[in-house]
Amino acid sequence: MIKSNIPPMLKALVLAGGRSTRMGQDKGLIQWHGKPQREYLADLLEEMKLDTYISCRPDQAQELSGYKLIIDQISDQGPLGAIYSAFHDHPNAAWLVIACDMPLLDRQTIEYLIKNRESAMPATAYRAPAFDDDSPDPLLAIWEPRMRNIVVQRIHEKKRCARKTLAISGVHLLKPPKPEILSNVNTPEELAAVSK
Repeated sequence: MIKSNIPPMLKALVLAGGRSTRMGQDKGLIQWHGKPQREYLADLLEEMKLDTYISCRPDQAQELSGYKLIIDQISDQGPLGAIYSAFHDHPNAAWLVIACDMPLLDRQTIEYLIKNRESAMPATAYRAPAFDDDSPDPLLAIWEPRMRNIVVQRIHEKKRCARKTLAISGVHLLKPPKPEILSNVNTPEELAAVSK
């Protein structure tokens, strides 16, 4: 049997199903670029010719009716639960996962990640600038189909940390061209700082 060198189909997943408890308002609805961030990212990824989905809770589905959705299969499992749901719906796809709380993220940073994708590895990710070690940033990363069984196992074991899931699985790690672009905004204080 001849093995194909064609990488698995890449789909994009905008993570927008979190409860945003630290922020006190839905992070996906914050308008950094003239529209809700979850929609801005989905539109940007579609412009890049990526088959794009927004990950959401069941109660959010109606307000996102103009977009393709991945609805949480299990509730309150964080980003790893969203990735679990994406693999549930499309098990043979690779997933470009992007959190909706990175307002400085630009097209060039996404394109660099895709261009440097190593599909023979379980994942390709940027080194997380918030950590001093080689921790991957799981929320701007490409999760290959071989990660599906690992994600399922981690969810069933109630080990929900997406960063640790990538770290133990083997990841092609990239240095971000501009580390500040990967800044997350999770609290009102961070919102005020980045808004300046």
